[in-house]
Amino acid sequence: MSQSLHPMLNIAVKAARAAGSIINRASLDVDSLKVNTKAPNDFVTEVDQAAEQAIIETLLTAYPGHGILAEESGRTHGAKHSDFVWIIDPLDGTTNFIHGFPVYCVSIALSFRGKIEQAVVYDPTRNDLFIASKGRGAYLNDKRLRVSRRTRLADALIGTGFPFRKGDNFQRYLKMFEAVLPHCAGVRRPGSAALDLCYVAAGYTDGFFETGLSPWDIAAGSLIITEAGGLIGNFTGEADFLHQREVVAGNPKVYAQLVQLLTPFSRVITEDEAAPAPAPVPEPDAKPAERKPIRLRKKAVEPTQGDDAPF
Repeated sequence: MSQSLHPMLNIAVKAARAAGSIINRASLDVDSLKVNTKAPNDFVTEVDQAAEQAIIETLLTAYPGHGILAEESGRTHGAKHSDFVWIIDPLDGTTNFIHGFPVYCVSIALSFRGKIEQAVVYDPTRNDLFIASKGRGAYLNDKRLRVSRRTRLADALIGTGFPFRKGDNFQRYLKMFEAVLPHCAGVRRPGSAALDLCYVAAGYTDGFFETGLSPWDIAAGSLIITEAGGLIGNFTGEADFLHQREVVAGNPKVYAQLVQLLTPFSRVITEDEAAPAPAPVPEPDAKPAERKPIRLRKKAVEPTQGDDAPF
C-alpha cells in the first residue's frame, strides 16, 4: 500500500507509526509513567511529548518548509507562514492510555491554505491505520471505508465525548445528551475523538457529536469521514467547525437529524445562552416541519467521490 500513497501521506504514515511504537512500548509499563496535569482532568505524559517530537522530526526532515500546529508544542516548530500546516495530536485519549484502557490513537493531518488534504489516524493497540487523501477515498488497512446506510436516527448508534475540563459547560452538555439519547438506539463514549470520527467513517457508529474539541482532535478524522461519504460540520450544519469547539458528524441522513436536534445548542447562535428545547426529529420520509431558515455561511463539508482504486 505504501508505494501507492501520496508522498506527503506516506511521510505522515511513517511519522504516525514511529509515534505508535513509542506509545506501545510505554503501554507495557504505564504505572512508571511521569504524568503532569495541564488542568484538572487534562493530562500530559512524557509519552505524549516523545511521540510528538518523533512526529515533528519525521515531518520536518521531509518538509522543512512546512508549518506545525501540535497539541503539546503549539506552533513553536516549523515555518510560521507556510501554506502547508501539519495538525498533530500525538496521543488522543491520554486519560484512557494512563489507565490502560486500550482506546487511543495518533492523529496527523496536513492542511493546505486552510483545507485538510491528507489524514492519518493510527490506533497502535490494534495496528489499525485509517488514511485519506482529498478526492481519493478513505481506507482502513487497504479496505475502502464507507459510512453506514442507516437512515433513521431511531436505529442509529451515536458516539460522543463528555466534557471533562474545569470550565466546560456541563449543564449545556447534559441538555444535549437528554435531547439526543431518546431519539437513537444508543450512545457510546470511547474517549478518543479522532478514533470516534474514524468509527463513523467505518460505519461502526452512525453519527458523532462533541463540544470543546481542538483542531488537532478532529482535523484528520474530518477528512476521513468526508472521503467515506459522510458529512461533518458544526451544530448548525456549517462547514466552519475546526475552530468552533463543537462538531457533529455522520452519514448524510443521520447527520441531518442530529443537526436538527443540536442546532439550539450551537455556540454560533447561543454563545452559551440558555438553549431552547430542540424541535422533534422527523423520520427521513416525513416532510420536515416548517421553521425559519438559519443563515449559513457555508454548507457542511460534503462527501467527496474518489474513485474506488486505492491510490
